[in-house]
Amino acid sequence: PAMPGSRCPRPALPILRWLPRYSRAWLPLDLLAGLAVGLTTVPQALAYAELAGLPLQYGLYSSFMGCFVYCFLGTAKDVTLGPTAIVSLLVSSYASHEPVHAVLLAFLSGCIQLAMGLLHLGFLLDFISCPVIKGFTSAASITISFNQIKNILGLQGIPRQFFLQVYETLRRIGETRAGDAVLGLTCLAALAGLRAMKSHLPRAGPAEAPAVRISHLIVWISGTARNALVVLFAGLVAYSFQVMGSQPFRLTGSIPQGLPPFRPPRFSLAAPNGTVPFQSMLQDMGVGLAVVPLMGLLETIAIAKAFASQNGYRIDPNQELLALGVANVLGSFVSSYPITGSFGRTAVNAQSGVCTPAGGLVTGALVLLSLAYLTSLFYYIPKAALAAVIISAVVPMFDAGIFRTLWRVKRLDLVPLCVTFLLCFWEVQYGIVAGVLVSGILLLYSIARPPIKVSEGAVLLVQPGSSLHFPAMEHLRDCVCSRALAASPARSVVLDCSHVSSIDYTAVLGLAELLQELRRHGLSLAFCGLKDPVLQVLLSADLEGFQHFPSWEEAGRCGGAELGGSRAEPFSSTAESSGLIQ
Repeated sequence: PAMPGSRCPRPALPILRWLPRYSRAWLPLDLLAGLAVGLTTVPQALAYAELAGLPLQYGLYSSFMGCFVYCFLGTAKDVTLGPTAIVSLLVSSYASHEPVHAVLLAFLSGCIQLAMGLLHLGFLLDFISCPVIKGFTSAASITISFNQIKNILGLQGIPRQFFLQVYETLRRIGETRAGDAVLGLTCLAALAGLRAMKSHLPRAGPAEAPAVRISHLIVWISGTARNALVVLFAGLVAYSFQVMGSQPFRLTGSIPQGLPPFRPPRFSLAAPNGTVPFQSMLQDMGVGLAVVPLMGLLETIAIAKAFASQNGYRIDPNQELLALGVANVLGSFVSSYPITGSFGRTAVNAQSGVCTPAGGLVTGALVLLSLAYLTSLFYYIPKAALAAVIISAVVPMFDAGIFRTLWRVKRLDLVPLCVTFLLCFWEVQYGIVAGVLVSGILLLYSIARPPIKVSEGAVLLVQPGSSLHFPAMEHLRDCVCSRALAASPARSVVLDCSHVSSIDYTAVLGLAELLQELRRHGLSLAFCGLKDPVLQVLLSADLEGFQHFPSWEEAGRCGGAELGGSRAEPFSSTAESSGLIQ
């Protein structure tokens, strides 16, 4: 037994943190949640494979391994891993619509994510700011939705590039197939209606009549499994037309039955004129090797943090990186393309009352059953219905309110938002990289030009608003010299460092030069409010003429003798004039 007062170490494997105390009362809730997520996963998997430009079975191949791995390694009870709209869009950009490339991309993404988790590099994701994420997801919402318009209208041969896509779709809108258009719009309306019904559904109390509770349950199930219901309805309609000898819809077509073989990803690709080596495959993927794993990590951790804070538990970000990395590496052995956390399916999981990650076992089993026994039925699913499922899933990702919010809160943040949003229509990677660069420039500018408050009295009180680093020194020197020497008479300076928590060597050299310059004019520079780490650095530098006071009031009282000013109160209300220099 543990000694009194000692703490038992947490098990290294996350499943061991909840499995030993698993309650029988949790089982029906986990089963229900797993089933609800599974009914959402199967139709979405088919639709996202279409979006990724891959044969539809690869969506199902990508949908079960993450569920099983996360049950053992995940730290958030609500999160579900699998194919998502964002990652599918990225895969369509970087995998050349080639399954071998997509599976290899999953393996390499998993290796990168594993390395980041082992090296505790999750903090790198903090450099991708909220405006960049919002700009990317909003642009992706529009891009993905418009990408599916061709399937709603029954058009073929539409290019992938967004602007060409818009042009060709509008040019060929007269070729619209009436059957696909009617069915697609009907499915969209049904999905929107079922979503609205579920979101406005009042909570049924135990005191309600049985008929009311049953009605509540029917509406809840219909809203939760709306994707499966709409796809089933569309499939039945298409099958009915097939039986009658006509087919007004473009169908999904045959999907190979059975589970994928367990084998390592291929590191070369057979081509008609020879073999494409591993190096050429890497070159084809390009920056996708960085963008896909980073966006996967970003989605998973953002979703895990959001639902953990909402439901009152904590997650381990580095453990989440490891779980996602292992899921992608093992997934590549069953022909999966890259996966990540799904916001929509995680929301279904949470709303279904899931208690532990064990619900993922049910979801994974349902996907495996679909692959083993139901793929022949998927032949009759119209492409317009799958397009409606995708559009319904991604439209809520567009956040129009963020533009208004940033205009009200901080307009400068609109710059990375708009840069990311606009460039993502050209190429996704350009938008993300440009947004991160713009955010970085704004961050560096705030370091190089910290706010400096100057109060005038018998001496000049200068208060930097943040730490002093080398880009800021020239700004600080200009500010101090221009105000101290321009005053009549010239005033000595007290540098209030109460907000300065760190300082670097270049800044120390700058302060030494500032001390010398003021001394040449017969003025002094004293420091006050220095924190211990900063004081230690300045004392170690052995600055000539260095003076330090615990507070600016004490520096002011010593003003006459020490700083060359009069003994009057240095910052009286009649003598003070403050300015904020940015």
